[in-house]
Amino acid sequence: MDLKQKMLAEFIGTLWLVLGGCGSAVLAAAFPEVGIGLVGVSFAFGLTVLTMAYAIGHVSGCHLNPAVSFGLWAGGRFEAKELLPYIIAQVSGAIVGAGILFLIASGQEGFSLASGFASNGFGEHSPGGYDITAVIICEIVITMFFLLIILGATDERAPQGFAPIAIGLGLTLIHLISIPVSNTSVNPARSTGPAIFVGDWAVSQLWLFWVAPIVGAIAAGIIYRSFTPKAQ
Repeated sequence: MDLKQKMLAEFIGTLWLVLGGCGSAVLAAAFPEVGIGLVGVSFAFGLTVLTMAYAIGHVSGCHLNPAVSFGLWAGGRFEAKELLPYIIAQVSGAIVGAGILFLIASGQEGFSLASGFASNGFGEHSPGGYDITAVIICEIVITMFFLLIILGATDERAPQGFAPIAIGLGLTLIHLISIPVSNTSVNPARSTGPAIFVGDWAVSQLWLFWVAPIVGAIAAGIIYRSFTPKAQ
């Protein structure tokens, strides 16, 4: 696949992740009487990655996430020259996905971006009121484990064909743990899409949801290199 095809795949896949994952939070989580709640949102994020991994994994690798791209690079699985194009495609897809979600959500009377629009935050903007230190630690650690799952599941020594399931369920578990802490990022593109529409605090706190996931991802890539057999 050439780079343009890979970028298109990353754009579409990240759009789907934001529309499906953030859409479940904005449109369905608290729907009266039959809302899907935090468990449903967690599965929605996992399912977006699982479905796209099967749909476009053979095209672009289905990163859908700048942190994943950095982690795969640090783990020796991805070329540095493709980092910036992938990130541009991912962030663009996330913004378009958030835009589509905004058009849908704003069709309901009384809709307001003041509710957060599934943005990530700390302090008073953390769902559970967690401070900046707690959110930084959480985002670094859970992103590190997410990348370890990805690197392990896609290793040529691992059982073949099951990686999307492990990765999708891994992302589900991550959301089950951390939605109350930060609304779960582990993905700078996913954080950027909604934040662009909310503006104000969501944009001012966005730096954390770029820095922490990338730090965690790079740490995972370095750690996973120690599992690679040394050449004889």
